[in-house]
Amino acid sequence: MHADYVIVGAGSAGCAMAYRLAEAGKRVTVIEHGGSDAGPFIQMPGALSYPMNMGLYDWGFATEPEPHLGGRVLATPRGKVIGGSSSINGMVYVRGHARDFDTWADMGADGWSYADVLPYFKRMEQSHGGSGAEFRGTDGPLHVSRGTRVNPLFDAFIEAGRQAGYPVTQDYNGQQQEGFGPFEATIHKGRRWSAANAYLKPAMAGGNVQIVRGFARKVVMEGKRAVGVEIDTRAGRQVIRAGREVILAASSINSPKLLMLSGIGPAAHLRDHGIEVVADRPGVGANLQDHLEIYMQFAASQPITLYKYWNLWGKAWVGAQWLLTGKGLGASNQFEACAFIRSKAGVEYPDIQYHFLPIAVRYDGKAVAEGHGFQAHVGPMRSKSRGSVTLRSANPTDAPVIRFNYMSHPEDWEDFRRCIRLTREIFGQEAFKPYLKGELQPGPQVQNDIELDDFLREHVESAYHPCGTARMGRASDPMAVVDPECRVIGVEGLRLADSSIFPQVTNGNLNAPSIMIGEKAADHILGRTPLPASNQEPWIHPNWKTAQR
Repeated sequence: MHADYVIVGAGSAGCAMAYRLAEAGKRVTVIEHGGSDAGPFIQMPGALSYPMNMGLYDWGFATEPEPHLGGRVLATPRGKVIGGSSSINGMVYVRGHARDFDTWADMGADGWSYADVLPYFKRMEQSHGGSGAEFRGTDGPLHVSRGTRVNPLFDAFIEAGRQAGYPVTQDYNGQQQEGFGPFEATIHKGRRWSAANAYLKPAMAGGNVQIVRGFARKVVMEGKRAVGVEIDTRAGRQVIRAGREVILAASSINSPKLLMLSGIGPAAHLRDHGIEVVADRPGVGANLQDHLEIYMQFAASQPITLYKYWNLWGKAWVGAQWLLTGKGLGASNQFEACAFIRSKAGVEYPDIQYHFLPIAVRYDGKAVAEGHGFQAHVGPMRSKSRGSVTLRSANPTDAPVIRFNYMSHPEDWEDFRRCIRLTREIFGQEAFKPYLKGELQPGPQVQNDIELDDFLREHVESAYHPCGTARMGRASDPMAVVDPECRVIGVEGLRLADSSIFPQVTNGNLNAPSIMIGEKAADHILGRTPLPASNQEPWIHPNWKTAQR
C-alpha cells in the first residue's frame, strides 16, 4: 500500500493520528517494533503489573546511575507493543490541569493553551460518569470510566481528605482538579481501553491504515526533506516511503533518538558519533522530565485489603472470574480514589498528586508488605530537575543514554519532605481510625529532614512519566525542536507528536495529554483550522495566595 503518511510508533499519539488521518481519507502506514496486544496480561486491568515487566511488551530501558540517588539505576518502561505505553500503563486517566497548558502557551507553544486543547480532550473522550458536556466528551473513541469503589478504604481516603480541610471534587478532569475524589481510567466493559483498542483497530478496519512490523533505524532524508523511514524487518532492511510526511510518535525516549540517528540534533554530539548533521537542533534530547513518587505504606487493622488475593490461588480466582465474566477485581486497575492538592500557600494550582491503593505493594508488583496494608503514591508534580536522552553510539540497536538527574534541584527535597508530612496528616484523620494499624513506610522513626532525605534517596521511584525531550516552541527558539504545528524545525516533511513535545510535564499521568497531542496534531497535519477555542474557565482555589487548603 502506498502511504501518504508514515507514522513511527503505534502508541498513544500515533494511534490517534492514524485514526484521524484515515478518517479524512488518507493512507497511513504505522511502523511498530512490538507485536500483538492480545491476551489477558494486557487486556485484564487487574494484571497491570505484568506487561511492564515483560520483555515481550517493554523496551526494557533503564537510567544511567542517578548521582543524586546514590547511584541507583531506575527502570524506564516504554511500551513495545500495539498501543505502545497505553497497553502497559496503569490506565489512569488524567488530562492535566488547565494551567499546565496555559504554561505551555506562555513557553512558546502558541495555540496550545487550555482554551485551545479542551475541545480536543472533549473530542477524544467518551466519559462515563464525568461532570457533563461543558468540560467532558460524550461520543469520542476513548472510553473513560470510574471504579466501583466497593472497598471502604477508597471512600475513607476521600473522607480523610475532607476532614483534613481539603476540597472534594467530583471530577478532577472537569472544571476542578484540586481536591480528593474518584479516579478515572481507560477501562471499558472490564477491559483495558488502550489507544490500540480505541483508535488503531477501528482505523485498520476501515482499510486506510496498515501496520508494518519493524525496527525503525532512522528517517531517510533527501537533503533537508524527510521522504521515508529505514527499518529492519524479518525480511531484511527496507525503506517505507511517505508520499507526504513522516511523523515520529515513538516515545520521549525513542523519538529524540531517531531524530539524532537521522542527523537532527546537537551538532557536536552527532559529529562525535560520526553522524552527518542535517539540522543543528540542540534541544533534541534535552529537557527530559518525569514525576517521581514514594509509596507511603500503612498496616491495616482489618483484613479488608487486596492482600488476601496476593497468592497463587487468589490470583487464579481473580483471573478466572475476569475471563468468565469480565467483572470482579480483575476488571479494575485498583486505582479508584485520588487527590490533587497544593503544597503550600502561594501555589496557584495543585502540585502534589495522590494515587490510593488498597494494598501495600510496589507499582511493578515486585514486592508486597507482609500482611494487610494500603498505600498512597505521592509526589510533586513540577520538579525543576532536568535530564537528557543522548546516543550511546551510532548503532540504532543500542539503547540510548538516559539521565533524568532526579532530585538534582534543591527544591525537590523540600517538596518531597512536605509530601510525606502532609500525607501523614491525612492518614491521621478520623476516617482511617477503623482501618489503620500503623505506618510501615517510611516508618514512625523517620522524622527529621536528614532521616527523610535518606529514606527518599533509597526509595523514590519513577511514576513512568518521561516527557519533554523534543519540546514545542516558536521556530525562533533555538532550544525548540518542533513548532506549534508539530513540524520539526529546520527540515521539511517531518513532524513529531508524542510526549516528547511537552514543554513542561503536566499534572498527573501522561496518557491523556499524549492522546490529545495526537488528536490536535492530526488537524495540523491535515491543514485544518483547529477546533474553536473553549471559553470554559477552570476552578482555582479562591484563597490560594494565602492558604494551603
